Formats: sequence, C-alpha cells, structure tokens
Amino acid sequence: MDIAPSENKRSFSVTHKLVLGIAVPMTLGLITVPLVGIVDMAVIGQLGSASLMGGIAIGSSLFDIVASSFNFLRMGTTGLTAQALGAGDTISQRAVAYRALMIALLLGLMTIVIGPLVTPWALAAMGGSDAVNEAAQTYLLIRLFAMPFSLGNFAIFGWLFGLGKSRKGMALLILQNSINVILTVWFVLGLDLGVAGAAFGSVAAEAVATFVGLGMMAHHLRADWRVPLPRLFHKEAFARFLAVNSDIFIRSMVMLFSFTLFTALSARQTDAILAANELLMKFFMFGGFFLDGIATAAEQLGGRAIGARYRPAFERTVKLTLVWGLGLGIGLSLIMLLLGPMIIDALTTAPAVRELARVYLFWAALTPFIATFAFQLDGIYVGATWSSTMRNVSILATSVFFVVQYVAMPHLGNHGLWLGLMCFLAARGISLGLMLPRRMARTFS
Repeated sequence: MDIAPSENKRSFSVTHKLVLGIAVPMTLGLITVPLVGIVDMAVIGQLGSASLMGGIAIGSSLFDIVASSFNFLRMGTTGLTAQALGAGDTISQRAVAYRALMIALLLGLMTIVIGPLVTPWALAAMGGSDAVNEAAQTYLLIRLFAMPFSLGNFAIFGWLFGLGKSRKGMALLILQNSINVILTVWFVLGLDLGVAGAAFGSVAAEAVATFVGLGMMAHHLRADWRVPLPRLFHKEAFARFLAVNSDIFIRSMVMLFSFTLFTALSARQTDAILAANELLMKFFMFGGFFLDGIATAAEQLGGRAIGARYRPAFERTVKLTLVWGLGLGIGLSLIMLLLGPMIIDALTTAPAVRELARVYLFWAALTPFIATFAFQLDGIYVGATWSSTMRNVSILATSVFFVVQYVAMPHLGNHGLWLGLMCFLAARGISLGLMLPRRMARTFS
C-alpha cells in the first residue's frame, strides 16, 4: 500500500532538542493565530457594542465550524506525509500533498456556492439577538470567499509539518496572521468598515498565505516534483487517504459541535454573557496554540516512527512531548490567573462584559492544564493515523459535555456551562491515554 509503514526498520533518535526544534518554531507561529481573534474582538470592542462583539463571536464561530470541519486536510496530510518520510518514500510524500490540494480546491469552491444558502438557518440555530445576527451575517458571507485559500493552507501546512519543516510553517503562519491583524485594524478603525472590515482582512491574508505557501512547496521540490499518475491516483492509496480523512472529519465535526453548543448556550443567556464567554475563549485558544506546538512535534515524530517501524522512537516521542506539554499547561494556567484581569480590560471597554469576564476567568485559566493530555495525545494519534480511535473518543467526550451542561446549567448557570467544557477536555485526554497501550501493541506487533 502506498505510504504504508515500511517493512524495514529505519532507526532514529528522539531527543529533547529534536522535540523543541519542531515545537518552538511552531509555537512562535501558532501563537499568532489566536492573536488574530483577539485583535478582532479588541478592535470591535473599541466600538463599545456588545452586539457587535457577539456578532463577531458567532460569525467567526460559524466560519470556524465550516473551515475546521475540513481540518482533516491538515491532520491527515501531516500524518501520512510523516509516515512516508519515515519510510523513505519521496514519491509518496509528493502524492499526499497533491491529493490534499486537489480535495482542498474542490471543497473550497463547493462551500462558496452552498454557504450563503445555509447561513440564515445557521444563524437562527445559534439563537443570538437580531442585532447580533445582522453583524454575524455580514461577517460570515464575506469570510466564505476565503474557503479555497483556507483549505489550501490546511494542505500546505500539513505537508510542511509532516516533513518537519517547522521553520517554514512558522514563517508562513506569522506572515498570514500579521497581514490579517494589520488589515483588520486598518479596515475597521481606519476605513470604518465595522465587522465587514474584519472579514475582508481575513480573506486577503488567507489568499496571500496560499500563494506564498505554494511557492515554498515549489522551492522544496524544485525539479523533483513529478508523481506518476498511477501512483497519484492509486486506488488503495487514495482509499487510505479518504478513510483517514473521513474519520478525522467526523472527529472534527463532533468536537466543533461541542464548541458551537458552548457559543449557542452562551447566546441564549444574554448578549453580555455571550461576549464575555467568547472573550474568555480567546484565552483558551491562546493556550491551545502553545500546546499545539508540542502536538505538532508529536505528530511529526510519531508519524515518522510509525513509517520507520521503530517503536523506541515512538515511545520516546510520547514521553518527551508529555513532559513538555504538562510544563506548558501548568505555566499557562498560572499566567492567565495572574494577568487575566488586565488582559480583559485591554480587550473591551464594555463595563458589563468586563465584569462578567472576571467572574468566569478561573474557568478559562484552567483550560491549558486540563487540555494538556488531549492536545498531546491528539498529536500522537494524528501522526500514527489512528483516526478511528480519535473519532470514537471525540463522540464520547462530546456526549460527556452534553450531559454535564444539561444537568449543571439549571443549577449553576454559566458556571455549569464552563464545567461541561472542562469535562469535555478531560474526557478526551483520559480516553486517548487509556487506549494508547493497546494501539501501540497492535501497530508494532
């Protein structure tokens, strides 16, 4: 089978230096991703309207549902590319990239056509006020034009990550998000375009990143870019590509249901609670992208070990990424507790939103620590392409979230909603950890 693990072992050493060599550049790049959302909230927050902040929250949340549901292009491409690297199969490395880019273009164009048709239904399901929905619709209909670029970037980033090209990935992420921030500030505050300005900034940044990323791929491949058509469209290889990505797609959709439910249940309370919760979710995203640097190292090194059929490297990857992940998670939680009030004041001028965000700050500060195992083990499973287990665990964790919030919210209100989210994160990490020994035994048998 194309890009399957090689029959012969190809040993390599996994060290702290190797893990950090992948994780640190990726962390520096990924940390700019939540800054885009923070800047969006902060810029709109300067307008002093909770409804506009809520509109950005719901509009960006719905776009993330659409875009992130296709995040399998990034994850599946990373795992399969890393395994091809471990097996020493350069043709398969290129074939994985080309398959991902073809699917990205097709899905992106389909989304542009279908998106406007389902937008009114999606906004109604979110339950926001009329003012919030009006702002969200303006934002969302513009952002949809970024979909071909967003999905193309998933494929490009996945391929770079799979090859361990973390510095190139870092440079591309920083470029994309820097452009996004600059244009958003200019369009919203300089040209007074409101939520439309934030959307236009994101579309332009995604497009620039796609073309620069394709240039990076061409530079890496140079003359060695060809893939024989029988290999590119190999039935068994394509079937594996689609099977892995289908499982990750279901996993992503189920997980996004939880985060969408969180936003929808926030909106059904008050506009101020919605704005406060979404502001605090930026804390979670900020911490998550730190942890994603470690998860990226786990993906690349774990997948490489699977392709090389070398269990010691895989076990060492699990151990070292967990150590660094826990250290980061604890440190981030402490920083958020200490600096949280100051950050809240910097992000919004709305008094009601500031007050509520302080009340629920401790929940947001707990998320990096609680989510450490989920992020780190997700990286291990992505690299190993154990996609069916990831799918099943996500369904279980989402069920836990639904039950906990259903029971707790009538008694604890918004605290019950945050409790449900904590249980969701914990359930993912615990379940993946319990299943790890069995999956390792089967893979390396």
